Amino acid sequence: MRAPKRALAASVLGLESFVVLFAGLVAFGLARRSDGAAATGGDTRALVVCAVLALACLLGSGLLRRPWGYVLGSVLQAAVLATGFWVPAMFFLGAVFAALWVTALRVGARIERERAEYAASHPAP
Repeated sequence: MRAPKRALAASVLGLESFVVLFAGLVAFGLARRSDGAAATGGDTRALVVCAVLALACLLGSGLLRRPWGYVLGSVLQAAVLATGFWVPAMFFLGAVFAALWVTALRVGARIERERAEYAASHPAP
């Protein structure tokens, strides 16, 4: 049976990767001038940084098998919040995903603890 904590945390990181990638696309579009020409600086850089961050979220969800994978996930939450400097809405969305991350870790750990207590009190025949 898959660990609930890992499943919930991986779900958060997986969904977060899509949001970060779309935020990079928004940052790329916002850096365009009204006449369609590229604005000076930042547009491609924001897209690349967000794409790398989205990939890191996906890789981080796979690394949750190791204890340091959760540390990486926590660091990624701070990085997602930092994308708010390109797309201000990401300050809000980053905070939402950080709250989901903490909730996933706490609820997942509680489910695992309750399963262990149940297994201890109800031995298999």
